[in-house]
Amino acid sequence: MKTSYKESGVDIEAGAKLVERIKPFVKETFDSRVIGGIGGFAGAYELPQGYKRPVLLGATDGVGTKLKLAIEAKRLDTVGVDLVAMCVNDLICSFAEPLFFLDYYATGRLNVQEAGEVIKGIARGCKEAECALIGGETAEMPGMYSGNDFDLAGFAVGIAEKEELLRESEVKAGDLLVALESSGIHSNGYSLVRKVLFEKQNLGFEYEVGGRALIEVLLEPTKIYVKTFKKVREKIKALAHITGGGIVENLPRSLPQGCKAIIEKNRIKPQPIFDLLSRYVEEDEMFRTFNMGVGMIMVVSKENAEEVAKVANGYVIGEIVKGDRGVEIV
Repeated sequence: MKTSYKESGVDIEAGAKLVERIKPFVKETFDSRVIGGIGGFAGAYELPQGYKRPVLLGATDGVGTKLKLAIEAKRLDTVGVDLVAMCVNDLICSFAEPLFFLDYYATGRLNVQEAGEVIKGIARGCKEAECALIGGETAEMPGMYSGNDFDLAGFAVGIAEKEELLRESEVKAGDLLVALESSGIHSNGYSLVRKVLFEKQNLGFEYEVGGRALIEVLLEPTKIYVKTFKKVREKIKALAHITGGGIVENLPRSLPQGCKAIIEKNRIKPQPIFDLLSRYVEEDEMFRTFNMGVGMIMVVSKENAEEVAKVANGYVIGEIVKGDRGVEIV
């Protein structure tokens, strides 16, 4: 007897059903520059007008082991937002406005309903980031993934003026650092989170943290800062997305040589989840792993700091001084 592709573990019909399922909310992300629809060999997007020397920028990322936690909790409606956020938040650090997004969903056996939830979350993130979801790939690979496991990758393309790519060169001693609050842990450090809270402390998903169930706190989606960036971009000099490595590793990436950032620790406003983790993790490790409640840091001149903080709903946590490029937390 001959063997079919479906018998080997790949269901082409399920893939077709998924495409039909996601069409309505994917189309909600389209703007007037999207050319064509869903289902072609490539997504097409017309470049916006008005740029003098336009440069295209690309960013790619995943969700990390936060995805494993979502799978275990059977809560898949927010990880798509995380996927978009991790990419577009990187783009705006280069003063690029996100244009479009593509996703890659790989699994051992395609569950149309679960995949639909994930991609619906991606579409939600794209709407928040004001970019179009113009394509993606769903790969069913039974030899690579087992059980309910799947993985995600995202790819975002943005546009910027060439002269703005070196915006950090304007940073100088005396500038202030304005923090934008995170929505929690975002999408970095979850291997440590899972090790500490679930393997060592044996906490349950319903354990209460700040009046909420632990699993709800941990799966809170990464905040997307695109709209905030667009409101204040003319008033800021540089910005840093605080991801893996924390403030210590990420802020220097937005500073020129000869500039050092001084962060006042007592000004930072961490959420309760960080207080919980700090019971089991050393402070230095906390600052090198987590965002500590700060999702983005903007470098702003003193004269603009108050206005930017107000418009962006942020607060000052430090300043720039002369010195070797780096961060000192005092």
